[in-house]
Amino acid sequence: MTAVGTAVPREPILARALRLEYLTVGWNVVEGVIAVTAALAAGSVALLGFGIDSFVESASGSVLIWRLRAERRHASASAIEQVERRAQRLVAVSLFALAAYIIGDAAYSLTTGERPAPSTVGMIVTAVSLGVMWWLARAKLRAARALGSRALESDAFQTTACWWLSLAALVGIGLNAALSWWWADPVAAIVISLLIIHEGREAWRGEDCCNVPGEEVQP
Repeated sequence: MTAVGTAVPREPILARALRLEYLTVGWNVVEGVIAVTAALAAGSVALLGFGIDSFVESASGSVLIWRLRAERRHASASAIEQVERRAQRLVAVSLFALAAYIIGDAAYSLTTGERPAPSTVGMIVTAVSLGVMWWLARAKLRAARALGSRALESDAFQTTACWWLSLAALVGIGLNAALSWWWADPVAAIVISLLIIHEGREAWRGEDCCNVPGEEVQP
């Protein structure tokens, strides 16, 4: 159960969390458009998965905006908890949808031997995303702990998943460009999808699921 804390003023934390979610939505829309366009031009499944993940992350951010604004509207803890649970389930569903799509597309690429072309734009956007997602994930996790929000914590993991997917896409694209290892692209996407499925299940069950790079999980 998520408790509404009284020891620390929640309004400034809520405002900070909302700013993080607005930034998440805005950044990922731009990032997604660039990545998907580059992926279609290069035929890269890892880059396409990364781009679609950006749109899923935008949807997740929108869900969390809804949840955080709901806390401002409702005075009762039970009403906030109900919204919290709905938000957490929607975040989990978005993780499942993303993983299913990437696995299907990657499997198709592996079975057909579809070879992606090198993408300089893809390498740039994934490299930049590594820094942005790292910072956002850590900031969201701190806000989630301060608010006692599992939905926001799940969203912090989704941002972390975007970081890992960025890394996987960058590795896959880089190996393809440097060594012509075309299979590295879809294989990297499948590995990250398995992680996303695991964490999506934990988010659905309501378990703590965030292991953000560089951030120690408190007992």
